[in-house]
Order: sequence, then C-alpha cells, then structure tokens
Amino acid sequence: MRNVRPALWFDLVLLALFAAITVALALRTPLLSVDLAVRDLVDAHRPTWAYWTARVFNYLGQGGQVLTPLAVLTAVYVGWRTHSVRPALPVIAGYAITYLTIGPLKLWTDRTAASDHKVVHPEYLFHVPTGMSYPSGHVVNAIVWYGVLAILLGGLLRPGQLRVIRYGAPAVVLFTTTYLSFHWVTDGLAAICLGIVLDRVLQRVPWNAIPLPSWFTTRGWSGPIAY
Repeated sequence: MRNVRPALWFDLVLLALFAAITVALALRTPLLSVDLAVRDLVDAHRPTWAYWTARVFNYLGQGGQVLTPLAVLTAVYVGWRTHSVRPALPVIAGYAITYLTIGPLKLWTDRTAASDHKVVHPEYLFHVPTGMSYPSGHVVNAIVWYGVLAILLGGLLRPGQLRVIRYGAPAVVLFTTTYLSFHWVTDGLAAICLGIVLDRVLQRVPWNAIPLPSWFTTRGWSGPIAY
C-alpha cells in the first residue's frame, strides 16, 4: 500500500466526525437549528440568475450523468496513450466504493431534502422513509471521482492543476448543493468526512503494482498509468 499523508489517524478522526454529526442529528440536538438557519438564509437570497448559475455548477458533482462517464473517457484516453488497462482499475474501484457506501447510508438515514417544505420537521434523521439526503451524494461523488481523475492525469497535469481538480470542484459542489437547498449543510459536512476517507483509500492503492492477467501482460497492455 502507498503511504498517504496525514497518516491513518486522520482517517479515524474523519470517521469520528462523521459519526458525531450523525449522532448529533439523530438525537435532534441544536445542530438541527444550524441546518434550518442556513436553509432559510439561502432560500431568502437566491435570485434567478444565481439559481441557474448554481444549477450549472452543481453538475460538477453529478456522479452517473457526468463524473462516471468523464472518468471512463479519461481512462480510455490515458489507457490508449500508455497502452495499458491499468487506468480502468481506479475507475472500477471508484464506482464500487461509492456504490457500496453512499446508497446504503442514504437509505438507512431516511432524511429528506432541505427544499422539502411539505414534511413536518424535514431536518430530522430517520424521519422520512423516502428521504435520501444524508450524506450528500453529490459531495462524496465529487471528492472520490475528482480524486480518480487526479490519479489518471497525474502524469499530464502539474501539481497545482491537480489540486484545483481535487479540491476546487468538490468545494463548488458543496456550496451549490447547500445554496440550492438540495441538501442540508450537515449533509455536506458529513459527506466531506466520508468522501475524504474514501478518496484516501483509493490513493493508498499501488495501481501500477497490481498483478494483471497474463493476457494483458503478454500483449503489452500492463504499463503504468502515468505517462
């Protein structure tokens, strides 16, 4: 496994923060008042031009429609340049790790969106069986998938450009999902904790050292990801 800084303690802190946010919401602590205050603030300051601008930028976190196809196309391009199937590995892993975490958590926590004004106390966890707001899938997807893109493009882009991809895009998604009331602010904060942990799992994998079937190695399709 590759070393990722900070060390494992950082992942444990993030998981503890995720658990703390979840418990605080489940126990209906004053943290819910923060969610309501932020929701009311953004609802009162959302002119039409800002709404549509945020909607456009919010697509940066659209997993199935934008990020997954983008990652697949990038993997195909990098694989063609490097004559290797290895670029497909982080894409497959990214899809699996998000599929196995985001969906089950959303189904379990039963929280509706911040824009749902038809439900009494929409801010509650374990309250609306059809709710799928917690944690924010857009934010988790953004962190994980832009991390995958950074892995694929590590040999092409400069470190500063990679940082913009890895951190800038998820920050935009966090803001837009909250500003549009697609999610409560705590949905996004919990998603940051979870998303960074998942991203760090993928960053630890030595993608260029994973053994491949002999069919690929004998035909010269086992080169490194970076080029």
